This record gives sequence, structure tokens and C-alpha cells, in this order.
Amino acid sequence: MTATVPVRELPPPPPGLPFIGRGLEYARDPVALFHRQWDTYGAVSPMSMVGTDRWAMLLGPDACEVALRNADKAFANGPAWTYLVGPFFGRGLMFLDFEEHHLHRRIMQQAFTRDRLEAYTTGMHTAITAGLQDWQPADGFQAYWALKQLTLDIATQTFMGGAEHTSPDEMARVNKAFIACVQAAAAIVRHDVPFTRWRRGMKGRRLLEEFVRGYLPSRRADATDDLLSVLCHIESDDGERFSDDDVVNHMIFLMMAAHDTSTYTLSTMLQYLGQHPQWQERCRAESAELDARLEGDPGLADLESLASLDLVMKECLRLRAPVPVVLRQTVKDTVVLGTRLPAGTYVVVAPQFSHLMPEYWTDPATFDPERFAADRREDKSHRYAWEPFGGGVHKCLGMHFAGAEVKAFLHHVLRDFTWSVDPSYVAPLNNHSLPFPQDGQPIDLRRR
Repeated sequence: MTATVPVRELPPPPPGLPFIGRGLEYARDPVALFHRQWDTYGAVSPMSMVGTDRWAMLLGPDACEVALRNADKAFANGPAWTYLVGPFFGRGLMFLDFEEHHLHRRIMQQAFTRDRLEAYTTGMHTAITAGLQDWQPADGFQAYWALKQLTLDIATQTFMGGAEHTSPDEMARVNKAFIACVQAAAAIVRHDVPFTRWRRGMKGRRLLEEFVRGYLPSRRADATDDLLSVLCHIESDDGERFSDDDVVNHMIFLMMAAHDTSTYTLSTMLQYLGQHPQWQERCRAESAELDARLEGDPGLADLESLASLDLVMKECLRLRAPVPVVLRQTVKDTVVLGTRLPAGTYVVVAPQFSHLMPEYWTDPATFDPERFAADRREDKSHRYAWEPFGGGVHKCLGMHFAGAEVKAFLHHVLRDFTWSVDPSYVAPLNNHSLPFPQDGQPIDLRRR
């Protein structure tokens, strides 16, 4: 006979502040909150967050795997993310589920083939070269905000073929619109009320829609290599194509994801390379060797050959994941590691906690890129020990684009600049929505 595994009910959530629950604890220090939840409840814990106490938190790779693999189709993306930021990024790929998601992803995959990525890489170099000309070396150079504008320029160049009809002032407004939409996730007043984050997010969404729609007629008329044109023209094997609304929704979400998460990853890499000059020089030597072999800018395969930079990127994604948690909602009753989650439960899946568990990582708080080297591969200790791009059918479609962007940028910066960061510096992170360094990530920057 097979023994019956007992199933427990999700306990009541711990007390939190009215309406926002334990949201303030998350904003102050999410990793500390993860540890408190783990120590008290284990892998599946109750939570109260913005507006409701129907939350659960999944910690550790075993629990995360259940939700991300979603074998019984009990977890949905759309209802969870719509609750937080639906009015601002709704109908983007991350918000779609099941058959609809499969259809849209199947079409969009054609925009991220290797040939397409090669073409996007060419556009990246153009934007990076132009953007770095404006960087003025200084002590305390605000790297994060400089990166924020530059990664938007990269996204505009590669995704839209450049903003030839948009002034620098307008591009600055587009950047602020993305920031407003992302930060609206932490709004306490979640209605279109004046002087609130929600209102600023709504205004930002309208600006972004106008911005993208302004490019649709030309991209529908002529096929070019940029992502917007690709989305306008690609179709499935059955002849299905995106409507104008589909293209706008996907573009706004993709541009946010591409430039927001890349900015954070790059700022983290600048910090750790500035604090570990031996790694900065090792990466610079590899880039110099690559440049010596090439006549022009490196292509996709060339960037992939930068092994040391790849190790550093993976380690920085582990230490400070640009998306530390992902959200789901249960669409039917389900059981996770022996705990029942009723239908309608909002679920926080926390990859960042898995990235820092000593059960899977040696000295997990230490910057040690070699842990990803072939002779160690600590990321293979569990299939979901390292999951900065998520997992399952919703795994990040742009992960290879992101890797190429990060390496292309660092290749140029290593060639043109050197920088340092105080070894004792710890970035003061704002975690109200996607994390970012509140102090602008100061580095001491010098031109070579």
C-alpha cells in the first residue's frame, strides 16, 4: 500500500499593517523577510500584502519549481500581475496564460531567432557608442541613472530602429513614463486619483501608447530589422498576426523589461567589478584580446565567447536578481509540498531566496563568479537553484537578447573606461517595485 501524504491547510497570515500587510517589510529588506518566513513556516508560508491577506510565499527551489513548472496548470500569471500593474503593462506576454500565451509566444519567438538577435546586436553597438560619448568621468559618477537613459536608447535603437522623430526631451519623458508605470506597483491608493503614484502611472501609460503608435504606420508599410517592424509583420504557421493593439501592448512591456532589468543588472556588475579590480582586469583583458582579432564590433558569437564576463554576469544575477520575486494566482485548489493553496490565492515565488541558500551555494553572500565555472557549476545543485529568468512556459523570452546587451555594453565600457567602488559600499536598494539603488550607484569613473 502507498502511504497517504498528509496535507495541511495554509495557516493564517502573521499580523501586518492595515491594508498593506507586510508590504513595508518587503520594501525595507525582502531577503530579511524571506528568512523570517522560512524560519517560521518553511517553504510554503502565509502572507498579507497590498489589499488582501490571501497571499502565500514559496521559498526554496523545490517550492518554486512547483509553481514555475505548473504541471497541473493551477497557477496563472495574468490575475496576479494584473492586480499590481495591469493598467500599465497589461496584455504584455507576461500577463497571458495557457492557450493564449502559447499562441502569442509562438509568434513572438520568431522575433528572437538567432538571425534576429544578430541584427539587434548591430543596433546595440550603435546606441552604446553614441551614449558613452556623453559619459563624463568623475568621482561619484551616477552610474544607475546614466545606464537608465542609455539602456532606453539601446532598446529604442534595437526595438524601434531608433527614435528618429523624437527629441532628447521627449525621450527623457518616455524614460520617466516607464519609471512611473513600474513604481505604480507600490501604490497604496490604487485608483486614478490626482497626486498619486497610480495617477502618474496612468499618465505614463498614455504617453507610452502614443509614442509606440506613432511608429506603427511606417513599420507596417516597410519591413526592417528592428523588433517593432518584426512584430508588425511576423505571423504564425497558421497565418495569425498581431493586431495594432497587440503590437503596442507587447512593445511597451518588452521595452520596460529590456531596459529596466538590464539597467539593474549592469549597475550591479559595475559595482562588483569596481570592488574587485582583479575581475575587472580579467574581463578587460578578454575584451582586448577579442578586439585584437576583429576588424569591427563583436557579433553575437563573439560576445558569447567572453567567458569571464559571462561568469560575472551570472554571479551578479544570483546576488541581486533584477526580478527578485515573480507572482502567480491559483486558478484552482492545489497542493505545494504538502500545503493546500485554495483557488484565488495570490502567490509570491521568490527566486532571490533560492539564490542565497547555503544548501546550494558555497558562502552564498560572497562574490565568487568561479562558482559558475565548468569545474564547479553550483547552479546545477538543483534545477531551480538559479532562476533569474524564471522557469517553465513563462521563462524569459528575451534572456539571450539581455545577455548580448549586457556583454556588448561592458565590452565597450571596459575598452573605454576604468572605474572603482569603495569595497565597503552596499547599495541602498529601493524595493517598492523592481529594485534599484536609491543613491544612483556612484562609481569613480576614469577614461582610459
